[in-house]
Amino acid sequence: MSITKLEQMITALQGKTKKRLVAANATDSHTIEAVSAAADLGIIDPILVGDEKTIREICEKEKIDAGKFKIVNVPGDIPAAKKAVEMINAGEADVLMKGSLSTDKYMRAILDKEKGLLPPKGILTHITVVELPTYPKLLTIGDVAIIPAPDLNQKVAITNYVIKVAQSLGVDKPKVALIAATEQMSAGMPACVDAAIISKMADRGQITGGVIDGPLALDVAIDPESVQIKKLISPVAGEADCLVFPNIESGNVFFKASTKLAKGELAAVVMGAKCPAILTSRGDSSKTKTYSIALACLIAK
Repeated sequence: MSITKLEQMITALQGKTKKRLVAANATDSHTIEAVSAAADLGIIDPILVGDEKTIREICEKEKIDAGKFKIVNVPGDIPAAKKAVEMINAGEADVLMKGSLSTDKYMRAILDKEKGLLPPKGILTHITVVELPTYPKLLTIGDVAIIPAPDLNQKVAITNYVIKVAQSLGVDKPKVALIAATEQMSAGMPACVDAAIISKMADRGQITGGVIDGPLALDVAIDPESVQIKKLISPVAGEADCLVFPNIESGNVFFKASTKLAKGELAAVVMGAKCPAILTSRGDSSKTKTYSIALACLIAK
């Protein structure tokens, strides 16, 4: 049974073996509160890496029982990030989460060529699952935050990752729309050309696990009425499970419009490393943080 609401991820995880989550430099209340909430829901065994004195002070201030966490005392944001990554590599944790450190330092620890989490020739990408009140199912989208202008190989990687994430939500054969400005094939638009190539790769069995079509404009990807009006014949149009955007601008605008204008909720992970990596910000709601942890746990091996 496929998951159609983000809160259903919590239910799907409860009663199953908990994933071990390690938070890198967990020395801020936002991170500790999110990890604490996920632990209370019974979906993770939490590990906090950072200055132990600061962590315990925050727990006392926020009235959180520090005893529910395994605390690894590593003062300093960069050393704490390196330690968290080391624990993933050592098999001591299943999911990585960003704590109180800048995104560039967090990513630097993941990308470290000798001790990081990126496999050879690996591609990191940001995958988001969006719940919209106006759409009957969850939308898995990429990339909205990491790859500015993905080339063909990177778009293939993004396509594979949105399929994997959608499958983790119970969608056996996700329908993937490769987004462009038009559903008409235009050789002058690189987005159309790349989408056509990826679609044909799927036809030839070079990409598996989903039903893929493109180029598709956003309206025909998600709106059955637009498909009918335009008389478009497509196995994906009107009912996409996944959207692959041609560049970071289009993906990011959709991502923010979904939450700020359409009152959507979301969960997000960084894919491509040895484990799912959670990249939340102070501006994210508590729900978003909890849902992102749940999503990472569903994906984690």
